[in-house]
Amino acid sequence: METVRTKTSASARTRSVAFVGLTIAIMAVSAWVTVPLGPVPFTLQMFAITFAIVVLTPKEAIAAITGYLLLGAVGVPVFSGMRGGIGVLAGPTGGFLWGYLLGVATAALFLYAARTRFGQAGGRRIPRMTRAERAALSSTQRVANFFRNFGLEVAAGVIFTTVAYVCGWAHFMVVAQVGPLAAFLTACAPFIAVDFCKIVAAVVCARAVKEVVG
Repeated sequence: METVRTKTSASARTRSVAFVGLTIAIMAVSAWVTVPLGPVPFTLQMFAITFAIVVLTPKEAIAAITGYLLLGAVGVPVFSGMRGGIGVLAGPTGGFLWGYLLGVATAALFLYAARTRFGQAGGRRIPRMTRAERAALSSTQRVANFFRNFGLEVAAGVIFTTVAYVCGWAHFMVVAQVGPLAAFLTACAPFIAVDFCKIVAAVVCARAVKEVVG
């Protein structure tokens, strides 16, 4: 019995490490998809990171974004435009990158607490429902569960994005030496609607992946 538990624990750790590594790779690839929009480029990072927050556990999500930032800090070209190095973190868009770490931690913990509060899978010691249990739910229960889960996950994405925006806005204001309004109009305003669409798309994709991966 002890051997079985040890093997199960080792398998879970291996799976967790694999998920974190894959997520870091996805974050890097999403940053390489860049459309210049002034000093702050358009990328798919908000999509990738929201996806990670929904799919991974809080520890895994925080480990993934920390690993991503550390790789970029030492010079690996994982940031937008295939750049890397401390200079990027200290540059005009560096605040968004630092904000990713704080935003992921805040959003992941919010989602974990919310899932625990509502008894949803992904919360504290709450297992996923089996196929039989899902089949036994009434149509009303299924719809209610879907919208509650979907709403919580979108809210987590909005929380992450808001924290990243605040950090990016403050950092841009200092580095570019512009006023609060000018910094907001340049670094945040052009991306709000598009980033919200990316959040919704990320949640939809994450829910589909969770159904397959289990």
